[in-house]
Amino acid sequence: MRVLVTGATGLIGSHLVPALQREGHQVVRLGRRRDASDFVWDPLRGQMDTGALDGVDAVVHLAGENIGQRWTEERKQRMWRSRVEGARLLADAIASVSSPPRTFISASATGYYGDRGDEALDEDAGPGRGFLAELCQAWEEAAQGAARAGTRVVNPRFGVVMSDKGGALARLLPLFRLGLGGALGDGRQYMSWIDIEDLVSAVLFLLRRDDLSGPVNVTSPNPVTNEEFTRTLARVLGRPAFLRVPAFALKAMMGQMAEEALLAGQRVLPRKLHQAGFAFQYPDLEGSLRHVLGR
Repeated sequence: MRVLVTGATGLIGSHLVPALQREGHQVVRLGRRRDASDFVWDPLRGQMDTGALDGVDAVVHLAGENIGQRWTEERKQRMWRSRVEGARLLADAIASVSSPPRTFISASATGYYGDRGDEALDEDAGPGRGFLAELCQAWEEAAQGAARAGTRVVNPRFGVVMSDKGGALARLLPLFRLGLGGALGDGRQYMSWIDIEDLVSAVLFLLRRDDLSGPVNVTSPNPVTNEEFTRTLARVLGRPAFLRVPAFALKAMMGQMAEEALLAGQRVLPRKLHQAGFAFQYPDLEGSLRHVLGR
């Protein structure tokens, strides 16, 4: 296939692009910088190179402003616009071309479900409350415009990615290696995670499976609490992790971001992938961490 990818240089994209190429697919990069892209776009201004969709069989949209910092009003606006307006721009472009791609995979996240305690959540569960939940809903809805052209639209709801190359785990590793890691708040909030290799395999699986559409949870079948995650990472690194970061301290440092991304929990299960026969290489957290960290 000829596959158009946004966010090709990000954590997920930098693993997905070579995997696509190993399978013999031609990758076309759509990005904000011409020196790192085949075509250029600016989703915040609604601008996109004409011809980016020529001959494209599938689009994988991964681009979006990083959420791992304190959320100022300006940052929240950029998070929203980069995702929602980016998905809408692509969907409208797909719907307008004479030969639209067959598949549009537009990323989403488990933040869709909001803070749900220990409730088991599959793709039929409704949305939660809060900024992240509202963002994910709007993000997914914006992509649906591509369906007007008969394009299959898939919204993979990614969990926390296990990779030492970026994302949450990479930010935690320096502290844990110093023996300064610890649970966040009471540690009882569920964390839905996914090994980077299983995530890439799942995206390739979704490209091939024409019978899958709409939201698809791309998470390990074994979510863990933050307490369990802390103990497991410390054990894999051979370091202590006796500290605990109080919720009030996290809220003071990170504000709304702490409440919705660090202290909120979702126990998400990949029902659609399981029923479709997808096989996880790293379904358990300790195995994933040992794989990612070479331990």
